[in-house]
Amino acid sequence: MKPSPFSRTSARLLLALSLAFAAACSDDDDGNNTPDAGTNTDAGTQTSLYAFVAQVSTDTASTSYVVLTDKLDPNTPLSLTNATEINGRALGSGIPKSGAIFVSSSAGGTVTRYNVTARNTLEKAGEVSFTGKAVTTIGEYQNQFQFVSDTKAYYFDGRNSQIIIWNPKDMTLTNSISLPDMTLSGSTTTFASNPLRVGTKVLMPLGWRAGAAVTKKAGIIVVDTANDSAVVVTDDRCGYVRDGIVGTDGKVYLATEAYGAAEKRVSGSNSSVPTPCLLKFDPATNTYDPTFFKELGTLTNGGATGSLLAGPNGTGYLRVLDETAYAVQPDTVARTLASAVAWKWWKIDPAAGTNATLVDTLPASTGSSFLYQADGRTVFSEFTNEGKTTNYRELTDLSGKLVATHQGLSFSFLQVR
Repeated sequence: MKPSPFSRTSARLLLALSLAFAAACSDDDDGNNTPDAGTNTDAGTQTSLYAFVAQVSTDTASTSYVVLTDKLDPNTPLSLTNATEINGRALGSGIPKSGAIFVSSSAGGTVTRYNVTARNTLEKAGEVSFTGKAVTTIGEYQNQFQFVSDTKAYYFDGRNSQIIIWNPKDMTLTNSISLPDMTLSGSTTTFASNPLRVGTKVLMPLGWRAGAAVTKKAGIIVVDTANDSAVVVTDDRCGYVRDGIVGTDGKVYLATEAYGAAEKRVSGSNSSVPTPCLLKFDPATNTYDPTFFKELGTLTNGGATGSLLAGPNGTGYLRVLDETAYAVQPDTVARTLASAVAWKWWKIDPAAGTNATLVDTLPASTGSSFLYQADGRTVFSEFTNEGKTTNYRELTDLSGKLVATHQGLSFSFLQVR
C-alpha cells in the first residue's frame, strides 16, 4: 500500500469547481455537531482537495483506489492509474478539511491514517488495529466511522454488536461499548448510510434482513458523546428503517430505505413483507411516537417509496420509483430494482404533515444514494453501468448536474482540504 503520486485532471476545471461549490450549506445545524478540525502543518496551499475511494471488483477479488484531486471534470473520469492501491473494499473517512484521511478495508481490522503532504500526496502516519476487539474486516459504509473530535471517534461494528472508541490523533484504541441488542437472531444487521447528529448525540438507524427478506423491525442506536453511553431503541411496526432527518420541529423522522421499498414492490401480494413507513423519534427522550405512522406510498401518490435524505432547513427528499424508466418484471429482484437509475426525488416536510412533491429538475438516479459535503455544498452518488461506474451529482441547487465520475463503486468521499 505504497502512496502514489498525485493524479491531476484537466486544469480548465478549477474555475468550474469553484462555481459549482460556491455557496455554503451544512447538514449540521447545531454548532456542537462540528468536530474539531485538528492541525496539519504540511497541508500546503488552501486549494480544495478531495479524496475519492473507488472499488473495482473481479469475480474473485476487489481492489480499491484512493484518488486525490483538486480539479473535477464531469467530462473526464478521474484516473485510477496513479492512485493509492488498497486490497479489498476500502473505506475512507475522517474530519472534513483536516488534512488527513483514515483508510480501512474488508481485508483486515486495521485503520491507517494518511496525511496530505504539501505535494498533494498521501503520507502514511500511523495505524490502529481493532483485531483485539474481534474485528477482522471493515467494509460496509464510510459513516460507520463517526468523528467527535480530532482525539475521539467511534466505529459501529455490526458483526460484533459493539461500538469501538478510538483516538484518531494518537491512533490508539480507547474503549468499546457492548450493544447486544444490535443483533437479531437470524438476521443481518445493516447501518444507515447517513447517520444523524443532534446536540451531543450520534443517532445511527439500523435495518435487519434475513437473507434477502426485510425483517419487520426498526431500530436506532443513540450514543451520547458526552459520556460514551449508548442504547438501542426498537419499534415493531415496519422494517429496514435506515434513513432519517431532523425535522423542523426538532424530532427525528425515520423511513424505510429504498431496498425495503423495492422488496415490497417485487413481493406482489406477500403480506409478510413489511410496508415501507415513516416513523417519528424524539431524540430528547429516546422514544418513538406511538401515534405517528405513515405508509410512505400514501405520501407520493402510491408509488414505491423508500429512503429519506436530508434537505435544507429540516426538509428532506423521498425516493420514488419511476416505473416508466424501469419496468418491474415478475422475475425482478429487490437489489436490482433498488440499484436501478429510476428513483425520482420528491421533497417533503414531515413535520408539516403534508404530502411530498416531485422535484422535476432532478434526474432519476439509483435508490440507495449517499450524500457528501464538498465546499459547503451537497452532492449525491449514483452507481451506473451495471455497478462499474460511480457518478457524483449536485443536490444543493436541485440541478442534478454531473460533478465527477470514476470507474468502480464508491462508498467514500471526503474533502481532505
